[in-house]
Amino acid sequence: MENELTRLEQQLEELIGLYDAAKAEMRELRVRLAASELENRSLNARITAAGEHIEAALSRLPGGAQPEEEESA
Repeated sequence: MENELTRLEQQLEELIGLYDAAKAEMRELRVRLAASELENRSLNARITAAGEHIEAALSRLPGGAQPEEEESA
């Protein structure tokens, strides 16, 4: 009986340790996810700005912003 209680106590301590480790990992993953989402928003904004910059540059080219149409004509 004493051995069984000791074994159960060890298993419980191991389970609590695993739970604490999983909880800490979850916190770290949430932090990493938030950082990734912030970086994603920043990169999307940069892509949008670059696209607008390219569109503006294309509109200043002779013939407007349709260089593909000139090639097919």
